[in-house]
Amino acid sequence: MKKDIEIPVVKDVYVAIIREWNEEFLDKDWNAYVINDKDTAIEMTMVVSKGYDGNRKTSIMRHNLGIVEPKSSKKIEVVQEDVLTLNNEFFVTFFANGTLHDKRFVFEKNTVTESNLRVIPLIEKEGIYAK
Repeated sequence: MKKDIEIPVVKDVYVAIIREWNEEFLDKDWNAYVINDKDTAIEMTMVVSKGYDGNRKTSIMRHNLGIVEPKSSKKIEVVQEDVLTLNNEFFVTFFANGTLHDKRFVFEKNTVTESNLRVIPLIEKEGIYAK
């Protein structure tokens, strides 16, 4: 019964928040990305995101990213500056090799800052990985 249920471990899939230049607003934005570092595509990729800290919460956002090709990334959403003072959670669900996978990624409050930036491989821009 319960012992027969196999829960696959998610490997080589990450969420990062990247600091990028926005040509339209002539300013830098924080953008969340799902990164597929696998050698195979992930399919039917869904991301549910929210921010929270005690009684303060954001709306729950749902994103259908479809297929994320191997060794690539897809933008999830723009993250507002004031939301970075909250814990930001991204729950990623996808199929890989015919098996359903899911993982919760969290950016703890006040950790997404300019001083914590580092180059994110595959995207080759500065950002921060979720835990």
